[in-house]
Amino acid sequence: MEQLTPDMMVVLAVLAGAIALFVTEVVRIDVAAIIILVTVGILGLVDPNALFAGFSSNAVISIIAVMILGAGLDRVGIMNSVAAFLLKIGGRTERRILALISGTVAVISGFMQNIGAAALFLPVTERLAERTSIPVSRLLMPMGFAAILGGTMTLVGSGPLILLNDLLANSMRNLGLEYEPFNLFAPTPIGLALVVSSIAMFAIFGRWLLPSVDKTGRERPSMPQLSERYGLQNEVQAWRVSDVSPLLGQTVQDIEADNPGLLLSATVDQDGLNLAPARDVVIRKNMVLGLTGPASDRKAFFAENSLVQDETDPFAILRNDELAGLAEIVVRPGSDAIGKRVRDFEFRKINGITLLGIHRNGAMIEGDLRFQTLAAGDVLVFFARWQRLTALLENPAFVAISDYPREQPRTGKKWWAIGAFAVALTLVLFSSFKLSLALMVGAAILLVSRVLSPDEAYRAVSWKTVFLLAALIPLGQAVEQSGTAAWIASQVISAVEGMPVWAIQLAIALLTTAFTLTVSNVGATVLLIPLAVNVAVGVDADPAQFAMIVAIAASNAFFLPTHQVNALLMGPGGYRVKDFLKAGLASTVLFTIVLLVGVNLFL
Repeated sequence: MEQLTPDMMVVLAVLAGAIALFVTEVVRIDVAAIIILVTVGILGLVDPNALFAGFSSNAVISIIAVMILGAGLDRVGIMNSVAAFLLKIGGRTERRILALISGTVAVISGFMQNIGAAALFLPVTERLAERTSIPVSRLLMPMGFAAILGGTMTLVGSGPLILLNDLLANSMRNLGLEYEPFNLFAPTPIGLALVVSSIAMFAIFGRWLLPSVDKTGRERPSMPQLSERYGLQNEVQAWRVSDVSPLLGQTVQDIEADNPGLLLSATVDQDGLNLAPARDVVIRKNMVLGLTGPASDRKAFFAENSLVQDETDPFAILRNDELAGLAEIVVRPGSDAIGKRVRDFEFRKINGITLLGIHRNGAMIEGDLRFQTLAAGDVLVFFARWQRLTALLENPAFVAISDYPREQPRTGKKWWAIGAFAVALTLVLFSSFKLSLALMVGAAILLVSRVLSPDEAYRAVSWKTVFLLAALIPLGQAVEQSGTAAWIASQVISAVEGMPVWAIQLAIALLTTAFTLTVSNVGATVLLIPLAVNVAVGVDADPAQFAMIVAIAASNAFFLPTHQVNALLMGPGGYRVKDFLKAGLASTVLFTIVLLVGVNLFL
């Protein structure tokens, strides 16, 4: 048995220190990765010329490109459309949305890199969280885990499974044995069982396993929360003024004064859509009115004034929360707005926005607000197009405390974004280009077509993720090149010698999991498949079965945020290492059980 060398002892000490930094979170995780990188370099555990090679590695460049591609699709509104579709068929309950988005990502991940699937659905998941008021931290982790698991459903879904047949062939050839290669869908029953069991676990036990994190560190109410908080209705229904309506000739001011609680939020006439019409606008025949307010009040108003519902729905654009909605604006203490009346600001006339109410001292003031005097800390609740709201906020007296889109989707560039993604995906699937180059071609198209500006592309990249992954790659190389990985594997294999076959399978699966977390999934696969095949032959078991255990167990990477997908989602989800320790431990145990049962049942 190979002896432990001084170099191996040093590598083991660095590895133990790395795990301690991750678990204790004494410093931020990306800072911990940089400390590890520097330590590996100072100790000379890898070639100095290769120390920073991780920053140009295929995996890291691929992640950067995928983030840019995802931002481009999001910028033109595609991800918002996907989110709206999923919301439509998935409802608003956490379990249904979790299952729907996780299942969708898993299927996509079966045919493309899991990091790509996760990055593309990151903005979709964030949109769904905003619209349903579900903490994004309760959706991102299950989605990310599903992306990892989806890679186990086909032989092209992950690096380890892509390598499986070649590594198995070499090992069997060296042993003088024949074997039949696995087909594309050989792991599908096992992978499907892993995906379904994971989704079921989070759907049933998610309330205990998943954190409810506000990633911004403060409350930022979504539009549904604002409606519920203030009892306001931001639904705008369209009703056309008939030629016998008593509203003919009246002004907006007359209508609102006679109907407290109702607000004429928008009109449509021959000049088009008018959001927040001025109070002196006169109602004319065939004008379409959009009113907000309690449903019962609106129903009575429509009946009393001979209004006819407009089937064309000209206000549909106002229900797109990328373009318009409810927003909270606070009056800044010490500003010159204090003491002035609402009518002095002419919000409708100047800004084209509607003031629905004022929240003051825990109570909501509604009705005719023109003569209300503003006080420090008043929260003004507006219904507005975001473009118009942005203009209001140029006044330093007002500060937005609810989130809203600062920029409008570039819908005119939609086909450029779709084309860039299609080109990248085609090159990934059907060309011999490296993944990083294929994806960067798509990113370059986005920049050249101006779907994204260079500054927007830089902002789209999570540099925390980039430094985390690139800085850890040298540690994996040190573990492998020093012989430490082989020494650990030999110790484990020797320890399980003579045990039942299922116990040996369990040991191989757990060993692969440990190597995946600390080295890499590909490194674990290359190292352990030959060992697993030799062990299988020694205990008169099926070598192909043992090789498949290694290839699939290399995706059991949930316990620490060192996997590319976990690292990608850590920032957007506001996760800490302890969150992965809790949910990841449960996922690791479930994965191992389902894997061993599945392999023995289906292979």
